[in-house]
Formats: sequence, C-alpha cells, structure tokens
Amino acid sequence: MRKWIALAAGVAIAATATTAQAAEKLTLQLKWVTQAQFAGYYVAKDKGFYEEADLDVEIKPGGPDIAPPQVIAGGGADVILEWMPAALAAREKGVPLVNIAQPFKRSGMMLTCRKETGIESPEDFKGKTLGVWFFGNEFPFLSWMSQLGIPTEGGEDGVTVLKQGFNVDPLIQKQADCVSTMTYNEYWQVIDAGFAPEDLVVFNYTDQGVATLEDGIYVLEESLEDPEMVDKLSRFVNASMKGWDYACENQDEAAEIVLDNDATGAQTEKHQKRMIGEICKLVDGSDGTLDVSSAETTVESLLSGGSDPVITSKPEGAWTDKITSMMQ
Repeated sequence: MRKWIALAAGVAIAATATTAQAAEKLTLQLKWVTQAQFAGYYVAKDKGFYEEADLDVEIKPGGPDIAPPQVIAGGGADVILEWMPAALAAREKGVPLVNIAQPFKRSGMMLTCRKETGIESPEDFKGKTLGVWFFGNEFPFLSWMSQLGIPTEGGEDGVTVLKQGFNVDPLIQKQADCVSTMTYNEYWQVIDAGFAPEDLVVFNYTDQGVATLEDGIYVLEESLEDPEMVDKLSRFVNASMKGWDYACENQDEAAEIVLDNDATGAQTEKHQKRMIGEICKLVDGSDGTLDVSSAETTVESLLSGGSDPVITSKPEGAWTDKITSMMQ
C-alpha cells in the first residue's frame, strides 16, 4: 500500500512539474504604476486565467521614466500597453509597434481648469498656462492645440505649456490655469484637494472631438510572424479580457487584488475602488476588438497638427485583428 501511495504521490508531483513547465512565459509592460487602470491584467493573473491558458505572465509596472515602446524595442517585454498617439509616433520613428487588441473603447483624458480663471471655452486658453504630461502623453494635447490654431510657445495668442508631473499640484498651487487629468484618477485628486465640481471647468477630449485611443495592447511586428507567438498572444488577450470582465463584475475584489500587487504601498483602498468604477466605464462592452473607425479618427486627429503634426503620414500595418479574430 505504501508503495502505491508513494507512486501516486510521485505521479502527482511529476504531473505538477509538467504543468508548470508547460506554462509559457510572457512579459507585459504596463503604461503606468500598479493601479486599477490595469485591474484586468492583475485579476487575470490572480484568478488563474493566465494559468488556465498555459501562460506564466510577468506584469511589469511602469512609471514616469519608463517608456513602454523603448522597453519592448530593447527586449524587456513581449507585450506593452500604450496610448495610440505614442505608439504611432514610435512606429514612425522606427519601432514597428502593432495594436493587437483595444480593451479601452473610450478615452478618459481631460483638461481640468479652475473656473476662477475665466476659462469657459477652448478659445479662452489663449494667454493661459496649461499643465501637460509628457513622455508620449503630450501628443493628443499638441494635436488639439494645432487644430485650434493656438501656438504652444506662450504669448497673448498662445498658451504656455507647463511640463506637468503626474499630479495636480500646479492647479492646486495656482501655477497653472488648467492641468491634464484622467476621469479615473487625477480629476478625483483635485476633488480630494478641496475643490467642488462647480469650482472647475472640464474639457473632455472626447467631447472636443480630439480623443485618441488609450491603453491598447501592442507587440512588435516580428511577433506576428511567429505562429507559436501568435497562438500565445491569442491566449493572452483572451485571458486578459476574461480578467476585465471579472474585474468589472467584482469591482471591490478587483481593487483589493490591485492593492495586493502594489509593492509601493502608495495606493489607497478608497482611490482604487473609485478608479475601477471609472475604468469600467471606458472598458464597458469591449471584447478587445479594435474599432477601426476609432483608430482612423485617432490618426486623422494626429495628422491635423498644422506645421508640427504628431505623425506625418497615415500608418500602414499599425493594427491588426489577427489575434482578436482567433478568439471568436
């Protein structure tokens, strides 16, 4: 009997080892630090969705000095999350990024202004100081200003661009009349700082017709030429979308999973629960398939940048349904 027990235990251990070896490694580079903006991926890992897809996914947090296109170009990741303007700009500069899925259907980007500045419409930006994120996040803003015909070098007829850190201090300290915010993050930092919604004037990029696609899933072209990698990516996207579905159906649990993965300890439960609620509004109804018309709108917005457009020509091969079509 003991021999049979030992043999059974040995078989179980061997089977476990085989399963562990079967899991294929994949590295995902996030756009920003660990937070509910990326809940779907952390949930997919925590709930075993990646494991069920025979994947061992490493999730690498981003930060202010981390540019995902540079990371993947240098071999530091297999997959990255990036905003389409930055991805297309990088592609034009020689990094062959391709969008393989688009979980975020809508943009969360806004420009939030203090009402006391007298700003009521975009025409009132002239002569004002506007806080703008850089590291690839400035492209939608620069395209918007170009479409409005407003120079970004200062002066009475232009705007002074303040290179904004990833906080809202310039607005609070009255160093800027407006700052960049996201519906799910920095806007609420302004509210938590003591501002009431009626103290603010908000310009949502979607309402202004200059919204661009955010947090798309990108790989290098060469990955799509490898059948084994294509299969792996299909499993990754499918499991990730399963993670997003679960996260949005179980928002409090998803927020806790994010907090468990935050090695910095900087995030709070209140903020992450609020963030996941706003994020799910952007993901709502998405199965990961890119809406080509939205991508083309993004391209047109970036091309209409006057004398200094974000990209200079319409990209070819910048997105594909090769991966998402395999999931159907």
